[in-house]
Amino acid sequence: MPAPLRVEAGDGQGFLLDPRTGIEADPGTEPVARWLRATVGAATGLPLGPNSGDDRRVRLRILPALDPALDSPEAYRLTVGTDRVLIEGASPAGLFWGAQTFRQLLGPEAFRRAPVTRGREWEVPAVTIHDAPRFRWRGLMLDVARHFTPKEGVLRYLDLMAAHKLNVFHFHLTDDQGWRIQIERHPRLTEIGSWRARTKTGHRASPLWEEKPHGGYYTQDDIREIVAYAAERHITVVPEIDVPGHSQAAIAAYPELGNTDVIDTTALSVWDTWGINPNVLAPTDNTLRFYEGVFEEVLELFPSEFVHVGGDECPKEQWRRSATAQARIRELGLADEDELQSWFIGHFDAWLAARGRRLIGWDEILEGGLAKGAAVSSWRGCAGGIAAARAGHDVVMCPEQQVYLDHRQDPGPDEPVPIGWVRTLEDVYRFEPVPPELTPEEARHVLGTQANLWTEVMEDPARVDYQAFPRLAAFAEVAWSALPAPSERDFAGFERRMAAHYRRLDALGVAYRPPAGPLPWQRRPGVLGRPIDGPPPHR
Repeated sequence: MPAPLRVEAGDGQGFLLDPRTGIEADPGTEPVARWLRATVGAATGLPLGPNSGDDRRVRLRILPALDPALDSPEAYRLTVGTDRVLIEGASPAGLFWGAQTFRQLLGPEAFRRAPVTRGREWEVPAVTIHDAPRFRWRGLMLDVARHFTPKEGVLRYLDLMAAHKLNVFHFHLTDDQGWRIQIERHPRLTEIGSWRARTKTGHRASPLWEEKPHGGYYTQDDIREIVAYAAERHITVVPEIDVPGHSQAAIAAYPELGNTDVIDTTALSVWDTWGINPNVLAPTDNTLRFYEGVFEEVLELFPSEFVHVGGDECPKEQWRRSATAQARIRELGLADEDELQSWFIGHFDAWLAARGRRLIGWDEILEGGLAKGAAVSSWRGCAGGIAAARAGHDVVMCPEQQVYLDHRQDPGPDEPVPIGWVRTLEDVYRFEPVPPELTPEEARHVLGTQANLWTEVMEDPARVDYQAFPRLAAFAEVAWSALPAPSERDFAGFERRMAAHYRRLDALGVAYRPPAGPLPWQRRPGVLGRPIDGPPPHR
């Protein structure tokens, strides 16, 4: 899980992992050897020390760049014989994905942190697996602004991503309801912006409140640790700093960032409810310089090619009423407020490009003209992604109708805080990231796909787990595997493999939604949601 490209049954009884088994680590493979000792070694209680040359061994090898056997950068080949396991990768990443598959072959108990059965035999079936991913961007977005996930929870999700061969962690760090990253030159962003006095419980129409402060943030050393931990698992962390909308937490900390000629921004606090907020950044030089300072520190912490700037759900009413914003529109010769937002995004596109980085934003950045060089996260369906790809821009497909995992999983009354359309495990499994309207040339701009976890109604890690799993396993297969057309996919076969995978999730401590429906403590009776009736729009 996810399904590999090709599996060939081997001869013999397979490989027996026992106290004599060592790891033979070829040059460049030692990080994977360390990971195997730390995970498989801990679960089995076996030392998996350096191989002496005569013992039964697991050999790790990175193939030469021109080896035709592995023609994809993240490809691997896993060969299990009687006396040896050989894991070969086209790169360190490919080797790591092969090691993940090896761990799965050992059985669910290999996913625990300590042995549960002493003295048992660990047998791996004789097999050869050839595998490579379909997409280079296999992402998960975690929103830590609405409900904060402490550092240990983020590290846990990186491990869960790695176990499913997902390789891009989109880290949604700022929003109206909280600012979660320490910026040393602007300390009030966390002193004030990282916590709110209370929190809406359920949908924004709900009458229920949690009447206690909610907050938290990551120090810069926390961020460095998260990024390093992800890199060891061949996961890229893409930070998101929202501009020019979704910014009330920043304005509450620094009122001069808002439209001061329209409202009293000094009266704003960090927002305690959900929805689209009217308080957006002022399009002033002061705001640009402020966020350039923010991004300078962000770039020092995150080495990723892409930096996400949000750009979504930016109401224009304050700009229409602001003399300052209207003067800027005239000064720049812009047609309207949509073009003003395009100018705002374009400024940071050029700023990031000058520093060797690439801007990515939600598909609203198409409005008023797409910034040169920008990539698009297509969330309001596939239309934005199609338009961007046809214009020659790279795209990550993450339509809310298909892969927003905060949406409910069943129409039943026991689903906790039902949000959005019903998206079952099968619905996610039949999602196709490349729209058929694209030509082969246009389709090359689809970098991949991403599932999104928005946490407005996910108040703790157990709720995040419930919404993510098991659907994230289906999504991972869509992102990795060479599946047929959606209608031809073998969902019954996927469900059979999930029977084994649920036991792995159990071993990992994942509070997933059981196939039969939520357990009593997973329900949220009486908490208002926002269900949408009927099937979601196709595009």
